[in-house]
Amino acid sequence: MPVSAQVNISRMLGQQAERVMALGEWEERWQQDRIGFHQPTVHRMLEKNLDKVLNGRTGVRFFFPLCGKAIDMKWLADQGHSVVGVEISEKGIQQFFEENNMTFSEEPVPEIPGAKVFRNPEKNISLYQCDLFQFSSSIAGRFGAIWDRGSLVAINPKDREKYAALIVSLMDNDCRYLLDTFLYNPDQYRGPPFFVPDEQVRSLFGSSCNVELLQSVDALTDRQRDWGLDSFMENIHLITLKNSSATK
Repeated sequence: MPVSAQVNISRMLGQQAERVMALGEWEERWQQDRIGFHQPTVHRMLEKNLDKVLNGRTGVRFFFPLCGKAIDMKWLADQGHSVVGVEISEKGIQQFFEENNMTFSEEPVPEIPGAKVFRNPEKNISLYQCDLFQFSSSIAGRFGAIWDRGSLVAINPKDREKYAALIVSLMDNDCRYLLDTFLYNPDQYRGPPFFVPDEQVRSLFGSSCNVELLQSVDALTDRQRDWGLDSFMENIHLITLKNSSATK
């Protein structure tokens, strides 16, 4: 990459580097129903790229970081896959089960003080209500697939390296990690969702993983125009471990 391009990307990342959203702010958004990030239908990028994620496998264990009440979870469970999600908002988790007419149990998570896990055994869905960074493979094992829509782009930019390390630690040897990122001019909007360039995706995951850009689409709608943006690209990446040592 030309030096000038590297400098420009660094400058653009710097625009949001100190931006911080406290967990309480996300919970407040749920309480006030300010959840414009929620989609009432299955995400088109997951539908389009599911075959690449499954890679011929059935009964795959999916992990959803910052899952909210994503319809995608039930859609995958209906196909025989199991789902584990992590979400800070108890309201969001309960709404997921209630809006999909699913019963659920609720119990504490001994390894995480104050955390709860909500389960529907019929559909094999378990949603953990806790800080994502308190979650680990010792709690729910590793996963064969990860769908990251609205997670990496939502966490505070200063936490991205810690986030990438957590995600890699949750990947089983055959895990296929589908990552959704956004490209826009951070001079025009402070986020979230945050600007995450392809170069940073490779920097975060490239040492232990293969990173493939599957798709790049123009995703500009009136919602992004209301944020002050005149360009908004959505990129989908497929990330796989280079070798099993990455999970040790």
